[in-house]
Amino acid sequence: MNKAALVPAWDMNRMRHGIALRCVQALSDEQVLAKPITGMRSALEIVVHMYSFLRAAAESPLAGVITMDEKADLARVRTKADLLAHMEASWRAADAAFQQVTDAQLAAMVKAPWGEMPAFVMISMIPDRKSTRLNSSHQIISYAVFCLKKK
Repeated sequence: MNKAALVPAWDMNRMRHGIALRCVQALSDEQVLAKPITGMRSALEIVVHMYSFLRAAAESPLAGVITMDEKADLARVRTKADLLAHMEASWRAADAAFQQVTDAQLAAMVKAPWGEMPAFVMISMIPDRKSTRLNSSHQIISYAVFCLKKK
């Protein structure tokens, strides 16, 4: 698979990023931190996970390995303002990596905790990455609405 084939999916990620930003902006600080279901992550934790993976997956073809330190990201993201900044920074880094990646890098193998795979698979996984029970911006919207209705 070449980069040109991934551009439409990347453009979809750009749209999802915009939707996710608007959803988080619509939540109060309290709602971003709330855990309305026992044992479920907060909206902040889910979004940090998703954006940390977005960045790591997009950068992995350049490095040949996927590296992600979600615990460190969560330690830095404590508020809604922090979360919005993390989302923007992660998107900018992921988008910059996608713009730089070559067809040769996409065809190369990337080392991941779950094994090696072609780099283009890492980019392809971004929209399908599962975060607990949620896996796309549509579920982020549903979760945000759920949080709002609970208050």
